[in-house]
Amino acid sequence: MTLSTSLCETLGIDHPIVQAPIGSATRPELAAAVSNAGGLGTLAVTWRPPEKAAEFVERTRDLTEAPFGVNIVLDPDAKEVATEDHLDAVLGADVPIVSFSFGDATPYIDHVHDADAKALVTVGSAEEAERVADAGADAIVAQGWEAGGHVQSEVATLPLIPRVDDAVDVPVIAAGGIADGRGVAAVLAAGADGAWLGTRFVATEEAAVDSLYRERIVEADETDTLYSELFDVGWEGMPHRVIRNSTVEDWEKAGRPKSGERPGEGEVIAEYPGGYPIERYGDDLPMEGVEGDLEALALYAGQSSGLTDEIQPAGDVVTELVQETETRIEATASLIE
Repeated sequence: MTLSTSLCETLGIDHPIVQAPIGSATRPELAAAVSNAGGLGTLAVTWRPPEKAAEFVERTRDLTEAPFGVNIVLDPDAKEVATEDHLDAVLGADVPIVSFSFGDATPYIDHVHDADAKALVTVGSAEEAERVADAGADAIVAQGWEAGGHVQSEVATLPLIPRVDDAVDVPVIAAGGIADGRGVAAVLAAGADGAWLGTRFVATEEAAVDSLYRERIVEADETDTLYSELFDVGWEGMPHRVIRNSTVEDWEKAGRPKSGERPGEGEVIAEYPGGYPIERYGDDLPMEGVEGDLEALALYAGQSSGLTDEIQPAGDVVTELVQETETRIEATASLIE
């Protein structure tokens, strides 16, 4: 038995496992490790200048001959670089796959296709999926409410996947709440053609994060996350899911006050190498090299953190996911006499 779906044929990958673009936690070493293991590695480039985005693509190309992708966030409140500039940079560096999220991707799909690349688009509803599929998207990422990081859906993953599957004729990738082969098998049974995992790949050796962040994911239970708009300095108004920490606890003890009245608001609690400050309630995660009160920063993670109990190389994660999924599918099939 070999785990392969229509998504694999569309993207040129061996297994329907996609590493989500986990913001600043991504780097070429992580994306390449996932792609070399047969999945699809992805780079987040939204918060990098175009020349750095192109450099990330080139560095990843040096580490793998397999397909990989980049993600571009479209919400103007989250970025300082025009989408067109990012697209020109990464397509000029010959990235084979571009995914879009948090905004209207329809104006950019033809641009991607003109460069002989594939376009993936993240959605939160069947209506949105149908619209971007009609615009030419090569695959749809249906993100459920359980997801970590910034979330663009109010629907849970399992109700969302069949709806999106019924609405489009292109491969569907399920995102949100998936961390092991049981979850992959479940979304495949629900109509998805692949699985998109973020939290699980933050807890890998290649992720560009401080060890405290990885350890908090491993220690967390499924009930230890908060869905809110709390960490809004840098990206106002976008809901997200994080692991509860001291910043969350102090805010809740204060009665969950609105922005402008929160405890410690405006306080600098950490800094990047070079001294660039990070405020409490900033949307910055504990990247490798950041110093300060790292535990109090945004610890983005989904409800699947309760299923993540080990820090591993990313390639091993892909291999285990495939094996677990195959085992679960075979076990389920055996229930039919």
